[in-house]
Amino acid sequence: MNRSNDIVFADRKDAGEQLGRFLTKRYKHADPLVMGIARGGVEVAYHVAKCLETDLTMVISRKLPVPGYPEVGFGAIAEDLSVYVAPRYKRSLEPETIGGIIDEQTDEVNRRITMYKQEKPLPDMHGRTVIIVDDGIATGVTLVPVLRLCRKRGAARVIVAVPVAGNNYDAHLNDADALEILVMPEWFYAVGQVYASFRDLTDDELHAIVRKGSYLQSGWEHVRSLHN
Repeated sequence: MNRSNDIVFADRKDAGEQLGRFLTKRYKHADPLVMGIARGGVEVAYHVAKCLETDLTMVISRKLPVPGYPEVGFGAIAEDLSVYVAPRYKRSLEPETIGGIIDEQTDEVNRRITMYKQEKPLPDMHGRTVIIVDDGIATGVTLVPVLRLCRKRGAARVIVAVPVAGNNYDAHLNDADALEILVMPEWFYAVGQVYASFRDLTDDELHAIVRKGSYLQSGWEHVRSLHN
């Protein structure tokens, strides 16, 4: 594993291509389903799926922000409304506070499902290897309910794969069958520290990637039909 504190990736495209090449030897034979976390993870996931020549889908997961510290998440809620609250925050935050924030973020999850996915359901993942991809892991709380979503939907294996991660991610990520991390900086302070360009995606850019992913999937399905 690379422990560099330097810039490693030009942008999310570069990160996805590097991650995809790394994952190819391990998972291409498994016909995996690649699942990108909206927003930034979707761009990385697109290039991973392209390398693996396999299916791509998007999943919504929203951080539950700590009151007064919106960049810090005490947990997350996934698009099936699975909720994860980190144990230490269950002890330090009032149940009414947690419940109110969950209600707010539930509304936001539903809004994003309509806006980004046009309420399109997640694909069948029963018996499949699912590779959950994000652009990086700081605490990892947004990934935990997605991991659990995949388990509930019958995935045979659930892999979490990211270009970069911090040293102190949530212990529940270890419930994955494997954690695939390219870079874990010795001095970690933010996911964007190893990216030369790490700007937010616009809605139009996200929709364009989703459309490309749909064309990608149609192509792989055509190839499979020729081999059957």
